[in-house]
Amino acid sequence: MKKLSLVLMTLVATMFAGQSIAGDWSKIRIATEGAYAPWNFTDSSGKLVGFELDLAADLCKRMKAECEIVGQAWDGIIPALQAGKYDAIMAGMSITDKRKKVITFSRNYAATPARFVVSEKSAMANFKTGLDAMNLTEVDANEKAAINDIVATFKGKTVGVQTATTHENFLREYLGDDVTIRTYDTQENLDLDLQAGRVDTALASMSYWVPLFESDKGKGMTMVGPGMTGGPFGNGVGVGIRQKDQDLADMFSKAIDGAIADGTISKLAVKWFGFDASSKQ
Repeated sequence: MKKLSLVLMTLVATMFAGQSIAGDWSKIRIATEGAYAPWNFTDSSGKLVGFELDLAADLCKRMKAECEIVGQAWDGIIPALQAGKYDAIMAGMSITDKRKKVITFSRNYAATPARFVVSEKSAMANFKTGLDAMNLTEVDANEKAAINDIVATFKGKTVGVQTATTHENFLREYLGDDVTIRTYDTQENLDLDLQAGRVDTALASMSYWVPLFESDKGKGMTMVGPGMTGGPFGNGVGVGIRQKDQDLADMFSKAIDGAIADGTISKLAVKWFGFDASSKQ
């Protein structure tokens, strides 16, 4: 009997251990910043809207989960995930090796290059390099020359960027000794200083700039230099998940695969960004 009881206790312990690893994901709380249009933002009525809000609704249907979207300031978005305030992050968050040390990710669902923006009246308004696009994962001679052109053009200037982003990582790695980097808590606050001339240029995702230029807020601004991906910019944008919740990350990845395959993400990207920013691989 003692042996049988020991076997039963072992089986029960194993069952509960399995439950702690693979959680009940019929209800999922998803955090977003709410200040990075058109990825995610708050409309005039106070409602969270944007590309990722629409995508989250679609993914949750595919996962047969009841989802709640919560707003969270960007600067504390990963610590709050780790503290259990919510289960996932969908906030234009790029998948980087640095972030993967503390959280895990679903597969990527969108990928857009980073671009510099200046005033149309700026002496840098016609700045171009020999490349229209470059991938910084492995920098070749042509990409090195383009980086040198960027450094020479912005040397001594003040560059605005949202804090704790891949764009800030790029600036500190490649231009940190040559420019003044001014960080902002939100992209919206950066835009205000760019328009007021308090920074000479700003760096953000093309998927942010294109819709902005179609609004009054983007008048008088222009994108310059090449589109940049890879390296410090990471491997596209994905859903951020606690490392212990790999099963949830896998659920999101499967749902994203389906949304890419049937064209849903492409349609949502065109709706919100004006071009197809969906991941292709």
